[in-house]
Amino acid sequence: MYKIATLNKISPAGLSRFNEAYIITDKTEEADGILVRSQDMHEMDGSLTVE
Repeated sequence: MYKIATLNKISPAGLSRFNEAYIITDKTEEADGILVRSQDMHEMDGSLTVE
């Protein structure tokens, strides 16, 4: 099971493309991936890491 975090509102039509192997969460610290529609990320904490 993969956890996908969303940084802002994502259309239900877009989220419907994820099957039962994915869980949508708002907790970026436990997410396997982050989905962004439009977000000013310049002021965000730099603790998001890529593995």
